[in-house]
Amino acid sequence: MVEQIVILDFGSQYTQVIARRIRECNVYSVILPYNTPAREIAALKPRGLILSGGPSSVYAPDAPLPDRGLFQLGVPILGICFGVQLLAHYLGGKVERGQKREYGKGTLRVLDKSCALFEGLPSSLQVWNSHGDKLTRLPRGFAVVAASDNSDYAVIEQREKRFYGFQFHPEVAHTPRGREILSNFVHKICGCGKEWTMRNYIDQAVEDIRAQVGRGHVILGLSGGVDSSVAAALIHRAIGSQLTCIFVNNGLLRAREADVVRQVFGKHFQVKLQYEDATRLFLKRLKGVTDPERKRKIIGKTFIEVFQAATQRAGKADFLAQGTLYPDVIESVPISGNPAALIKSHHNVGGLPKRMKFKLVEPLRCLFKDEVRVLGLELGLPPEIVYRQPFPGPGLAVRCLGELTPKKLTILRQADAIVVEEMKASDWYYKLWQSFAVLLPCKSVGVMGDERTYDFTIAVRAVESQDGMTADWVKLPYELLEKVSNRIINEVSGVNRCVFDITSKPPGTIEWE
Repeated sequence: MVEQIVILDFGSQYTQVIARRIRECNVYSVILPYNTPAREIAALKPRGLILSGGPSSVYAPDAPLPDRGLFQLGVPILGICFGVQLLAHYLGGKVERGQKREYGKGTLRVLDKSCALFEGLPSSLQVWNSHGDKLTRLPRGFAVVAASDNSDYAVIEQREKRFYGFQFHPEVAHTPRGREILSNFVHKICGCGKEWTMRNYIDQAVEDIRAQVGRGHVILGLSGGVDSSVAAALIHRAIGSQLTCIFVNNGLLRAREADVVRQVFGKHFQVKLQYEDATRLFLKRLKGVTDPERKRKIIGKTFIEVFQAATQRAGKADFLAQGTLYPDVIESVPISGNPAALIKSHHNVGGLPKRMKFKLVEPLRCLFKDEVRVLGLELGLPPEIVYRQPFPGPGLAVRCLGELTPKKLTILRQADAIVVEEMKASDWYYKLWQSFAVLLPCKSVGVMGDERTYDFTIAVRAVESQDGMTADWVKLPYELLEKVSNRIINEVSGVNRCVFDITSKPPGTIEWE
């Protein structure tokens, strides 16, 4: 069994960041709900346990409290923020609301340099705090390791039992040396090696897929996006011709998208690829529709129909593969109520009728997005696919405002291709979350040559983001914006004006519909 660190989620917005930091130490980490029984955790044979932060107070009536058996597992335990308060609360210490809250940057003063957590680190460290409660009395057997301006017990330890607690957040970028602190915990205290690599993951995943599928057949809805593409390449390596990929062209794809997918998977990887061109059907059903939500529902319903018919033509299959990622599975625990592991319904082919009785194959469900990209490169996928920017499920429908027509989609497709080409040529494409063109539903007067024109407007959108939940518009160089605008107006028939969207999220959204 692979060495792993178990993280219990108490509702912190940073729980997934903790998991990522542990994996960056080449150690596998898994997130579990806070109330997971100790016996289930013991069955995983973890090398260490981390208690995440959270928005609750340990003394609140509805506080999320874990199984007390955790402290009898005999493994190192690290409590972060709410987690250290849990340690104190359960083991005889005291937690109270602080007279002064501690948020943002702070200075940590290491008082005991013999603590393995701070090996190789200076005595003064910048850290990030986010708490209103604090420890006011240590549990018996614990000692102070470090203090901050507002906390005499910013870091504590019970060295014999290997219990540790941080009042700050080592996992966030605002704690610059936090990754080294966590590395000391997993390597020096928990004794983990550095075995978590993508190459090792591929070998294990291939074995797991073969064991699950046996001689059965798998169907995968290939969208051309990063997740489904990497899943397809991995499953194909495991079971070869037992995998059939179905690629549905809904007529709302970007320029060359269908050709790239058919070239990479059909010819290069020699995956059994079933191409379904449903362009006419989608555009027929979308004719005259202007409401964004109606568009989405029509596209979703039509996709399910087309995909279901395609699976019947593909022959008997036992499994449906999806590119589900770890963030799609793990949801932060609510402040109250029970935690839940959910698969988002919009992911890939989510929402398929229940009568399609497939067993799921999800080989990426324990990976984060950046890990999936590394895996894709290890599997030999081209950077064009591995590093492509996110593309919405409804495709160009959410970037072509108003009614969809073949002519308008052609205009948008050509304009978008220019945006992508120029962003790549200027080395901006791979620095951003998304950059694309939007076709506005209004026309304006222009002058081209000696003629008066009355044509469409293209809006260019470029945003930076970590996860798509929030985003800020990017201050692109004027020279780049000028080149993009000139090319679109000169090369795309039907456009005489180009504007740049400078709206952040919130209040706006990344997509326009």
